Amino acid sequence: MEYTIKDICRISGQSARTIRYYDKIGLLTPEKIRSNGYRIYTERQLDILQQILFYRELDMELEQIKNIIYDENFDAKSAIEGHIAALNEKKARIEGIIASAEKTLLTMKGEYNMSQKEKFEAFKRGLVEENKEKYGKEIIEKYGQEAVDKSHEIILNMTEKEYKDVEELTKDLNSALKIAFEKGDPASREAQAVCQLHKKWLTFYWGKYTPEMHAGVAEMYVQDERFTAYYDKIAPGCAVFLRDAVKIFVGK
Repeated sequence: MEYTIKDICRISGQSARTIRYYDKIGLLTPEKIRSNGYRIYTERQLDILQQILFYRELDMELEQIKNIIYDENFDAKSAIEGHIAALNEKKARIEGIIASAEKTLLTMKGEYNMSQKEKFEAFKRGLVEENKEKYGKEIIEKYGQEAVDKSHEIILNMTEKEYKDVEELTKDLNSALKIAFEKGDPASREAQAVCQLHKKWLTFYWGKYTPEMHAGVAEMYVQDERFTAYYDKIAPGCAVFLRDAVKIFVGK
């Protein structure tokens, strides 16, 4: 069966602008284009669009989605199984935050006495699950299960003050990185100050620090496109800049 953009929009709920943009970047190209310029899609494109929307629900970047679904080893069945598992984890995180909000409201009404620990429990567990979902496999392969479990334990045992402190540290780190990047020199005083903040950030999450670990994490920011996408949101090229600055910082 053939579908026009209008049909695709009606079936999927996506806008024509979105479908045209996906075509422009090579994410969802039509099966053919008629002589009158109409884009024509088939069941195959509908299946691809469904996969795209599943990955978008997991906050994945469009370029990353494109690399995944057009990889020669892509398996749709395995992908759907992965979507179900990831979406269930996301559901559990959201339900935990909803429960926390409900307890907060009851506390405000004088119907419940919410502890300081409870106020941040859902957010901390959400952070751990998000890290597992996005980077778990790669981090375990690089640093081992024991190191990853220790990092998660640190997060879950954070006090209210520590939770707020690390949030502020992350903001300060990203802000300083943007300023240093704009100067363009990874060896600059500003860039090396960023590395000091990054060292503090790593130590907070991992409980220990070695120059080798610091350099390895920074290299992973460049090698893994998910990390690259995070830092390049600050400014395109930030991941490479931070990697180069850290190499200087640790003397490599």
